[in-house]
Amino acid sequence: MCGIVGYIGNKNATRIILNGLKKLEYRGYDSAGLAVLSPDKIQIRREAGKLEVLEELIKQDPIQGPVGIGHTRWATHGVPSARNAHPHVGSSGKVVLVHNGIVENYLELKAELIAEGVVFNSDTDTETIVQMIEKFHSSGNDLATSVMRTVALLKGAHGLVVMAVDEPDKIIAVRIGNAGGVVIGYGKDEMLIASDVPALIEHTRKVSFLESHQLAIVRKDGVEFFDLKGKMISLPVQQIGWDPVAAEKGEYRHFMQKEIHEQVRSLTDTVAGRVDLENGLIMLDQLNATREDLQRIKKITITACGTASHAGMVGKVMIEHISRIPVEVDIASEFRYRDPIVEPDTVILAISQSGETADTLAAMEEARNKGAKVWSIVNAIGSQAMRLSDGYISMQCGPEIGVASTKAFTAPLVDLYMLAILLGSSRNVLSEKDRKKMVRDLSLIPDLVGKCLDREADVEKVAIAFKDTRSALYLGRGINMPIAYEGALKLKEISYIHAEAYPAGEMKHGPIALVDKQLPVVAIIPQDPWHDKMISQVEQVKARGGVVVVVATDGDKKTEELADYVMEIPSTPWLLSPVTTVIPLQILAYHIATLRGLDVDQPRNLAKSVTVE
Repeated sequence: MCGIVGYIGNKNATRIILNGLKKLEYRGYDSAGLAVLSPDKIQIRREAGKLEVLEELIKQDPIQGPVGIGHTRWATHGVPSARNAHPHVGSSGKVVLVHNGIVENYLELKAELIAEGVVFNSDTDTETIVQMIEKFHSSGNDLATSVMRTVALLKGAHGLVVMAVDEPDKIIAVRIGNAGGVVIGYGKDEMLIASDVPALIEHTRKVSFLESHQLAIVRKDGVEFFDLKGKMISLPVQQIGWDPVAAEKGEYRHFMQKEIHEQVRSLTDTVAGRVDLENGLIMLDQLNATREDLQRIKKITITACGTASHAGMVGKVMIEHISRIPVEVDIASEFRYRDPIVEPDTVILAISQSGETADTLAAMEEARNKGAKVWSIVNAIGSQAMRLSDGYISMQCGPEIGVASTKAFTAPLVDLYMLAILLGSSRNVLSEKDRKKMVRDLSLIPDLVGKCLDREADVEKVAIAFKDTRSALYLGRGINMPIAYEGALKLKEISYIHAEAYPAGEMKHGPIALVDKQLPVVAIIPQDPWHDKMISQVEQVKARGGVVVVVATDGDKKTEELADYVMEIPSTPWLLSPVTTVIPLQILAYHIATLRGLDVDQPRNLAKSVTVE
């Protein structure tokens, strides 16, 4: 997960930036770089690999100056290399930039710049931004205006930090959407910028957080804030305690809230380095599987517990639809006790945030003993599950502190989607046209999730209405049936309200007897192949006097007319719709729990990782 640090003051920026980047190493990265301003030029050092590699490079070829920016990068466009590492500089060498996010329309912008004679020196989407800024800057615009004009052209969610040789007294920082935080730190005759608080806490406890579509002009003696139309605004200065736990929470009240909002970044990083958007290819090298290995697979059994098992249920629909391989989902705590049938050419795919869940590890051991190939989707690098596996996919979420899993639910959804595409392509059941479209759809997800997060206030109003309810029924069908299970689990985990989830088509087989004015029914009804069937289920609830809360796609008038409360999501490709439909359910559970005055991050009787049976 990309990290950013910037410094402007009277000290040597190089050491401050390097130390700040070390505080963000937990995010994961595959290259690092640093740029400082010196009279009349920008000095850059960057390299693939860890920060030690960059530090050795700087030791051999030192750079220093009082203004600088640094970056740790997960590759999204272009392989990890010095050429593709940040910072990126414009053609004239006058403007330099670091960036978090994906430029969804970079190919169009790049083509326009190339037609004007711009020569690109990397394979990244990020270079498009700096080249565009430099284009406007060289036409006589100041740096802030050049940045504003450029970001108006960008699609997607972004965090940017920019410097220019001819304006050495300032650094420009911008945030668009939820791709990455931008925190401004206040020092004495110095200012700092970072993508997260831990990089700043050594130097200051006073910070301001940029919101979406805001820009900061940072000088060593202070900062000015603007909206992206150039209107000056004010932002509060917040005091962060030296307590490292409080520092990690940053602007958020709880870790769970922070981790809900980190999903734009975690999903961006989950895709990073694994997707070739131009050619529509998926690369999951850590599976350690050849094309021939993938073609031999006759069956996949996904095994997991709790939230991870719900992700597996979504994965079943994805993999079967895209690759036509039969998939079972088996609760890990049951798997090894029923003498499961594991035939040749069966893959057991375990999903675990911690990689240390006892039941999941036991299921993996059972599968290995029966001769299966074992894969895992795991967040914790170096965990037992990862070590037990023949191959793995790492979630790239970074640490998840809150007990109720959020970002470690949506990340494996994307991992499973990528795996399904890889399998379908390798087995020749997926056309090139369909493959390319599915891969392009992946690039939309961070921005779509960001739009869901922007509606938190609307979901909070629903939470206020239901904070005192005693029970709830969640309904879903098809690929979003598991989202009903996940939404109900979240409500139970942190608010202690009883919630039950059911496949909507099964409602008439019993649960409809529960429907009355005291039981809210939460229905997941995006524009997917099951939409009309779900409408029918809601009509049946309403006919019996039930109260209905729906998760629905923007502009779905029929659903809005039926429902008592609507939590809207942006239109999403149906195979990826669970990634967006679950966001309002996470937010709903969070706010109901906080309104009830409960410990959201450490709910009673629960632990983050179940390491014993």
